[in-house]
Amino acid sequence: MEKFDVTIIGGGPGGYVAAIRCAQLGMKTALIEKYPSLGGTCLNVGCIPSKALLDSSEHYYNAVHHFEEHGIDIKAPKVNIKQMIERKRGVVKMTVEGINFLMKKNKITVYTGFGSFENKTTIQIKKDDGTIEKIESAKTIIATGSKPSSLPGIDIDKKRVITSTEALELTEVPKHLIIIGGGVIGLELGSVYGRLGSKVTVVEFMDRIIAGMDGSLSKELQRVLKKNLSFEFLFKHKVTGTKATAKEVTVTALNAKDETVEIKGDYCLVAVGRKPYTENLGLENAGVKLDNRGRIETDNHLKTNVDNIYAIGDVVKGAMLAHKAEEEGVFVAEQLAGQKPHIDYNLIPGVVYTWPEVAAVGLTEEQLKEQGKKYKVGSFPFKASGRARASMDTDGFVKVLADEVTDEILGVHMIGPRTADMIAEAVIAMEYKASAEDISRMSHAHPTFTESMKEACLDATGKRALHI
Repeated sequence: MEKFDVTIIGGGPGGYVAAIRCAQLGMKTALIEKYPSLGGTCLNVGCIPSKALLDSSEHYYNAVHHFEEHGIDIKAPKVNIKQMIERKRGVVKMTVEGINFLMKKNKITVYTGFGSFENKTTIQIKKDDGTIEKIESAKTIIATGSKPSSLPGIDIDKKRVITSTEALELTEVPKHLIIIGGGVIGLELGSVYGRLGSKVTVVEFMDRIIAGMDGSLSKELQRVLKKNLSFEFLFKHKVTGTKATAKEVTVTALNAKDETVEIKGDYCLVAVGRKPYTENLGLENAGVKLDNRGRIETDNHLKTNVDNIYAIGDVVKGAMLAHKAEEEGVFVAEQLAGQKPHIDYNLIPGVVYTWPEVAAVGLTEEQLKEQGKKYKVGSFPFKASGRARASMDTDGFVKVLADEVTDEILGVHMIGPRTADMIAEAVIAMEYKASAEDISRMSHAHPTFTESMKEACLDATGKRALHI
């Protein structure tokens, strides 16, 4: 039986990053992944392929709606969905090959098969051919990620009633895509097909979309999706079931008045979140405990109740984000090497890759009110940005929340062009406890989208914005 200093179960962003950092720190490292390709949900059926399709669909949308105004005359463009999917596959393949290279570069032993605990130091790997190999590991990091959730009454047949995995492989553009869930996954994939010509209906139990983010972002994104892509939103609707035929699907729901509503379309995307993947890992053999939500219990060091086993990413509490998992992977690796790393979970940004993009970090206005904290608000609309006018991306705004007394930035909430990249400035500022005035006095290149961050901070420091 081969022995390792540390073994990571799960080859997604958290797992493979943890493996790389452990190897960098001199540990003999093994990585176990049940699928033939590394990268987990994110690289294979999540973040990367969805962004590839989002970019392709945005090019098509601009060709149809904006090229003429830019002075570009072309014949009416047509959607070649098969080529879009093929390009997406190419992006995924290239990215996965990059991870394979990193494993070899860092001398990490990769096992393909299903890893589970025989006891707290022995892990068995069941391969596709049914054979089992065992290894011994002094430390283990569980990074098995998550899988799509569903609801009672929903029969996901993967043909007409689909998850995000199938939505990334469609061979036709839906005529009417019904989306159950108004969160990040549903809105991103809805945007892909909405741009390509699908009618999109979002059925949401809450009273708004992206419910975990600042209310002002929810309101603006809803407005823009309705205006630009003709999204239909059915809020306060509780889905009770789905019924699919060969070419149609019917979604039934109860509205706020407890009346039964039927929505018919040709595809239904179930996007009601994700749940931790902990089944069949042999956790009971190692003595690892789960909490009441099916997540692996950990302490502040991400150590489970078993002294040599840690867990990171979607299987533990917190936001299910690839970059959160990566930070936790590095965090655990450095602890195992005797270092004292730190993660500030308040400063892990959230992003929605619609267009306009939505990005946020820190506390929302609702949270500040709930805490009774006195704060001030600064905002700046992209319609007042010269750079945004030049690119015809004038929807949205930057909103800065700062402490009323100290002026320290407490939260930044953006919706607009390239805010997924812009949010990094806010993260850095908040990491170093910057005040709104600090940002307002720093030079921002002109003309750029990031000037809007400076202007919002100027607005927060005493309504001193220069361009509104």
